[in-house]
Amino acid sequence: MSAPPRLTDRAALARNRARAARGPGDALILHDIAEAALQERLNLVNRSFRAPALVTGHPARWAAVLPGARVIADAPTLDLCPGAHDLIVHAMALHWADDPVGQLIQARRALRPDGLFLAVFFGGETLGELRAALARAEAEIAGGLAPRIAPMADVRDAGGLLQRAGYALPVADTDRVRLSYGDAWALMRDLRAMGEANALIARHRAPPSRHLFRRAADIYRARFADPENPGRVRATFDLIWLTGWAPGPGQPQPLRPGSARVRLADALGTTEFRPPDPPGRRLDLPRRDANTGKAPKEPE
Repeated sequence: MSAPPRLTDRAALARNRARAARGPGDALILHDIAEAALQERLNLVNRSFRAPALVTGHPARWAAVLPGARVIADAPTLDLCPGAHDLIVHAMALHWADDPVGQLIQARRALRPDGLFLAVFFGGETLGELRAALARAEAEIAGGLAPRIAPMADVRDAGGLLQRAGYALPVADTDRVRLSYGDAWALMRDLRAMGEANALIARHRAPPSRHLFRRAADIYRARFADPENPGRVRATFDLIWLTGWAPGPGQPQPLRPGSARVRLADALGTTEFRPPDPPGRRLDLPRRDANTGKAPKEPE
């Protein structure tokens, strides 16, 4: 089986994160938002976890989020033992994974039966405004595009990853966060302070032209002004959440198709209508019993 294509320069990503860890941490508002949402989701589960693990590229920020959790790096091969944990949280790192399915499979194998997996990471329309401004500026100046922002997973595709990885009861959803910045320069400084600067393996190694970023900042201000904060610009971040359970006994199972005992119209409290026949054609469909939903037997 061939290895997945490499997306991330892991050495550059480590440098970016190390630089961010030395900073004051004021730029980590999105991590704060993700942590608060994580706590809400865990409270809804209403279960005590005795052997949690935390996968993250930001241990200084996330280590205290799950007291007693084993904190490990989001390396391509996760330092997890099979069946060792009843909860695994993958925090703000999966968008840099070359093989996200592999990360999910490794986490599932490390879960005990009926153990919970939660992941939060950037995806969807994250940095769509900055991506558009940079693309237009670079097309004007250089006549082409360079890889500057990592590709983002769609929430539907992300949900499919859970199924491929073998999780039970998979759920994928999105929290959209819109932040306001003084200009595109402030946004890019924030990204650098979060450790989210360009770490794509296909990036240009030569320092980019400052004229490119000046033009991108002008385009950003013209196209993406914040209507609620005059003189500022908006930035969109989508936090994608993945929730899945390691298969285990006693979990709810899907019913066999056709085994329902209640009509959908009754459950919704509405009236079922038969669709009209197509023009010029009459469909002689057998009538069905209103209680059983079955067609009457033909007379012998």
